[in-house]
Amino acid sequence: MKVPMVDMLAGYAPIKDEIETAVKNVFNKANFILGEEVTKFEKEFAAHNGAKYAVGVANGTDALRMAFIASGIKKGDEVITSPFTFIATSETISQVGAIPVFADIDPVTFNLDPKSIEKKITPRTRAIVPVHLYGMPCDMDAIMAIAAKHNLIVVEDTAQAFTAKYKMGGKDWKYCGAMGHCGTFSFFPAKNLGAFGDGGAITTNDDKIYETLKQLRNHGSKVRYHHEMEGFNSRLDTVQAAILSIRLKHVEGWTEMRNKVAEKYAAALKGLCVTPVVPANARHSFNYYTLRFDTKAKRDNAQKHLTEVGIANQIYYPIALHLQEAYAHLGGKRGDLPACDAVMDTVFSLPMYPELSDEQIKTVTDAVKASLSVGAAK
Repeated sequence: MKVPMVDMLAGYAPIKDEIETAVKNVFNKANFILGEEVTKFEKEFAAHNGAKYAVGVANGTDALRMAFIASGIKKGDEVITSPFTFIATSETISQVGAIPVFADIDPVTFNLDPKSIEKKITPRTRAIVPVHLYGMPCDMDAIMAIAAKHNLIVVEDTAQAFTAKYKMGGKDWKYCGAMGHCGTFSFFPAKNLGAFGDGGAITTNDDKIYETLKQLRNHGSKVRYHHEMEGFNSRLDTVQAAILSIRLKHVEGWTEMRNKVAEKYAAALKGLCVTPVVPANARHSFNYYTLRFDTKAKRDNAQKHLTEVGIANQIYYPIALHLQEAYAHLGGKRGDLPACDAVMDTVFSLPMYPELSDEQIKTVTDAVKASLSVGAAK
C-alpha cells in the first residue's frame, strides 16, 4: 500500500460544499483584493489565537519579514534563532539587514535551548525568534524570561504550530504565536490550517505594530497613492481568506485527529526509536510526525526502505542552517552546535494528516520495523 506524506483531497471532500459556496460568493462580488472576507478571516483568526490583531499577508515568509520590520529590527542588529528549521526563518532576518545568530537546540524537543540562547546574547542582540518546530511548543517561559531580562523582542515562528498550546507559568494555556510580541503563520497547503495556495498572517497585541503591518503589506500606504514608507505587495488573497475561514472552523478537530494518529504511531514504535515526547505543559499540533533513531545508518536505511515500498517520508532538515553555504560567511561548522548536528543526522518524518487510517498507520509502522530488522541497518 502506498501512503502519501499528506492527502489534501481527504480533508477537502467533507467540506467541499462549504468551500465552493464561499469561493463562489467571492467570485460573484469580484472583490479579489482585500475584500471583506479578508477582514472577516483576520478577526476570526485573531480571536481564535487569543490575539488583539491579525494581519493577512501573501505567505509565511513575508509574515516573518514584515514582523521584523514592524518590530523595529534594523541593519546590524543580531537576532537569535534556531539552526534547525526551514531557511525562511533566517533569510528574512538577513533580508531586513540584521544578522542571524544560531543557538543550539534541545535534543528532545528539537526547539531552541534557552541555555544556548543566553550564551549567544551580545550588546547587539535585538530579538529572539523561537521556532515551534513540527508543531511542538518551545519553552516559552524560559524564552520570555530571557527576553524580559535583556529587553529583547520575541517574534514567534509559528508556521508549523497553529493550534499548538503552551501552559505559561504552569497555569494559563496560550496558543503558540500569542506569547511573544508577534506571531507569524504560514497557510501553505500542507500546514494544519492550509489554504489552497499561498497565504500567511501575523498576530500581535501592539497597536503600533498592527498599523505598521497594514501599511507594509500594501506598499507602505494607508491612503491610495500616499506612501509614508516603502512596503511590499503582500496581501492575503480574498479567495484564500474565504477558504481559510471555512477551514478554521474545523482545524481544532483536525488537530485532535492528528494527536490520535501520533498516539497510534508511538504505541506501534515504542522501544524501536525515539518518538515525540510531549510535556504536560504543551499540546503538540503535529504538523509533522518526526522520529529519531540512535544512528544515522538506521535513519538512512529507514528512508531507503520506506521509499522502496511506496511510503512517503521526509527528513526535516538534513543540513542545518549554520552549515548551509548561504551562511558560510558566518563561519559555522560542525561541532559548534553539537545537539543540532546530532539531531539532523538522525531525524525522520512519517506521513501525517488527520485522515490517516489504522491500516495506513500499520503499513507505515510495519515498514519502519522492517527497516530495523536484524541485519537491515548496518
